[in-house]
Amino acid sequence: MPSADTTRIPDLERELRELINKISRGCESALGKLYDRMISQVYGLALKILRSKPEADEVTIDVFKQIWDKAFDYTPDRGTPSAWLITLTRSRAIDKLRSDTKRKSLQGTLHDDIPSNIDPPDETTETREKRALIEKALLELTPKQRESIELAYFHGLTQTEISVRMNEPLGTVKSWMRAGMIRLREIIGAGY
Repeated sequence: MPSADTTRIPDLERELRELINKISRGCESALGKLYDRMISQVYGLALKILRSKPEADEVTIDVFKQIWDKAFDYTPDRGTPSAWLITLTRSRAIDKLRSDTKRKSLQGTLHDDIPSNIDPPDETTETREKRALIEKALLELTPKQRESIELAYFHGLTQTEISVRMNEPLGTVKSWMRAGMIRLREIIGAGY
């Protein structure tokens, strides 16, 4: 039986789906509501990847502009609305990271150099619950699965770069990541 804390997550996904649908029809107030609901997640992920408040601000603006321009591209059968938003954010942040010279300076200091002195943006209870569920799910993975997924999603490395970084064959890294993502879906799905 799902806990009271996790039953609100599907409600959030339904609300986000409705807002995206309205945005696709040109409703500006729906974009404002989506922004209010998701800003802490979008900005937080961009900041975690880029480690720069100005760059995270820029990516956040780009993400919400892309949502306005491309809301009609969202289809529920490809994933939840929050997953779509997180994927857009991750893609924009990685694009920004790769276009900057900062990318080269990150190569040697990835794993243990995540700044801990940056205050996270205000989070709603639902955001904190979702974050806790994801963090718990990551702990369920094998160390190699977790490391490869974190390098890809939080540091923006390609699978080839992860292979070099971990000194493992590319096929092995791909297998870890695929198995890890499948396991995450199972764990998070059970948490709902």
